Amino acid sequence: MLRGRSLSVTSLSGLPRWQIEELPVEELLLFEVAWEVTNKVGGIYTVIQTKAKTTADEWGDNYFLIGPYFEHNMKTQVEQCEPVNDAVRRAVDAMNKHGCQVHFGRWLIEGSPYVVLFDIGYSAWNLDRWKGDLWEACGVGIPYHDREANDMLIFGSLTAWFLKEVTDHADGKHVIAQFHEWQAGIGLILSRARKLPIATIFTTHATLLGRYLCAANIDFYNHLDKFNIDKEAGERQIYHRYCMERASVHCAHVFTTVSEITAIEAEHMLKRKPDVVTPNGLNVKKFSAVHEFQNLHAMYKARIQDFVRGHFYGHLDFDLEKTLFLFIAGRYEFSNKGADIFLESLSRLNFLLRMHKSEVTVVVFFIMPAKTNNFNVETLKGQAVRKQLWDIAHSVKEKFGKKLYDALLRGEIPDMNNILDRDDITIMKRAIFSTQRQSLPPVTTHNMIDDSTDPILSTIRRIGLFNSRTDRVKVILHPEFLSSTSPLLPMDYEEFVRGCHLGVFPSYYEPWGYTPAECTVMGIPSVTTNLSGFGCFMQEHVADPTAYGIYIVDRRFRSPDDSCNQLTQFLYGFCKQSRRQRIIQRNRTERLSDLLDWRYLGRYYQHARHLTLSRAFPDEFHVELTSPPTTEGFKYPRPSSVPPSPSGSQASSPQSSDVEDEVEDERYDEEEEAERDRLNIKSPFSLSHVPRGKKKLHGEYKN
Repeated sequence: MLRGRSLSVTSLSGLPRWQIEELPVEELLLFEVAWEVTNKVGGIYTVIQTKAKTTADEWGDNYFLIGPYFEHNMKTQVEQCEPVNDAVRRAVDAMNKHGCQVHFGRWLIEGSPYVVLFDIGYSAWNLDRWKGDLWEACGVGIPYHDREANDMLIFGSLTAWFLKEVTDHADGKHVIAQFHEWQAGIGLILSRARKLPIATIFTTHATLLGRYLCAANIDFYNHLDKFNIDKEAGERQIYHRYCMERASVHCAHVFTTVSEITAIEAEHMLKRKPDVVTPNGLNVKKFSAVHEFQNLHAMYKARIQDFVRGHFYGHLDFDLEKTLFLFIAGRYEFSNKGADIFLESLSRLNFLLRMHKSEVTVVVFFIMPAKTNNFNVETLKGQAVRKQLWDIAHSVKEKFGKKLYDALLRGEIPDMNNILDRDDITIMKRAIFSTQRQSLPPVTTHNMIDDSTDPILSTIRRIGLFNSRTDRVKVILHPEFLSSTSPLLPMDYEEFVRGCHLGVFPSYYEPWGYTPAECTVMGIPSVTTNLSGFGCFMQEHVADPTAYGIYIVDRRFRSPDDSCNQLTQFLYGFCKQSRRQRIIQRNRTERLSDLLDWRYLGRYYQHARHLTLSRAFPDEFHVELTSPPTTEGFKYPRPSSVPPSPSGSQASSPQSSDVEDEVEDERYDEEEEAERDRLNIKSPFSLSHVPRGKKKLHGEYKN
């Protein structure tokens, strides 16, 4: 498999050799095409949105995103304006004159990139003609009942039309178009079929068939070379979509994917080895105060504790200062996202904590959207009771404080037995009475429509985690994405993540894994697997991931039961950490964020564009493969404070979270360790591909 390699370019006319990084972007136009441009559906939205600033810094006004038009998204996310580029302006005008609705503006995100949005419904009258065009181009037919595929055909046809208009007026500029996923692939197929003079890249973030097969609980990775691809796609009624995806892969000049594990999958599912692996990054913002992220953790943890007080009213017999908050979040794919193995591990963890009579309590949140018909009445009541108790405590405190103040003014020590009168005692007794409940705290915060068949709830019934008083592991299913406007848990996702102690994502199918990556950037430890792109990336770049708060479960070379036991041991070891050990680990986790910065990972996308230019225009560019711009051989070292993880030198049973180690590890020097990590991350950043003395392009980062 090809990895990212630096490209030297030699002019075929015999001119001196130069680097392709020196090619001025003023002579290029870059278009990125994705269904999730301004349209939040899944993880590709995060890729496009976070990468936009780095790409816009490099390409300036020659960078454009192409996506679908939705009125509500346009009103809230896009500022309409007129195209500055002449070729783009002419293309927009030409399509609007011929019965289309093309909208142009700036996307209101970091980098403010230009966006071109096509109104799919407005052009639906062309659907039958465009179905014929696709059949003539690649022999793929789309069933009339597959509305999503029909929408993608309209979107792809409009994209190819737009690129044709752009190239007709490009004035000698080279056009690069990158297409994300099968939803955008038809535009690539039609562009190549019509022989448009553009350089094309196709990026798959996950294969269609791979996702379906893994969801069917098939031993996918051990049988990659044994599947009858056409038969499997046909049985799942996605054969036409699979053909569109595979045709896009083979039509592209350069094929990329997001991780090594997905590259292996794509080679078998799509029958082409990816040319470049382009890992997904994030925009990493560093606080001016080094430990500000620790302060945010404490602040948002307090807000989660408030919710827990209400949810478990009447059963709050555990110490919230000795309570750990764990969570899993993402699409509701029960086995693909690892919710099955996570629940089984929680059952075993509950047994271990009870057996060792631990004072630690674990509250686990499942943030996975499912069909509901409203909030659970009992859950809403819990928050109302909590607020009522807070108001009562506050009013009694006011009266108590006034009496205490008056007594002190008189120079007296008040009689504590008389400072509260009978009315105060009565009010408090009523408050205590109101917290009595006959039922257990609910497992779910909403009324589930398919309660009896829901996989998570069915598993909870089987393993018996009903939030009883004896359980040391409590479970809360929140079947809706988090929002700061929620009357139940008014927190944005980022705030919630910062308030938790550990994110758990033991996925079986995870081409990249933005959820653990987001945890890492926010300084929150996480559990991932060696079947996720993120897990493989961290194994490659970090000598001892566990010491940096990245727990990697082996789901490729172990049985499900062994993987479950390994996950249980990770969770149990985490519960045994003291507060100080968790703080050390969070500091280390946050330092890994530089590895996930687009300023670093964007170079892989740069390489893909350089490679596709040379393949699309071989008469103008010749590529010589030289040294790779990867970080091979580079790894974050194992921290000097051995054993490798802060949890390694602990007692055999869990300690209270607020108890410091009696004997601190003197070998741990945070500043020294942080400085060494900073020096290490400079190593890959300084792998420059531009010869000394040459000018770097705007947006190309030295560090």
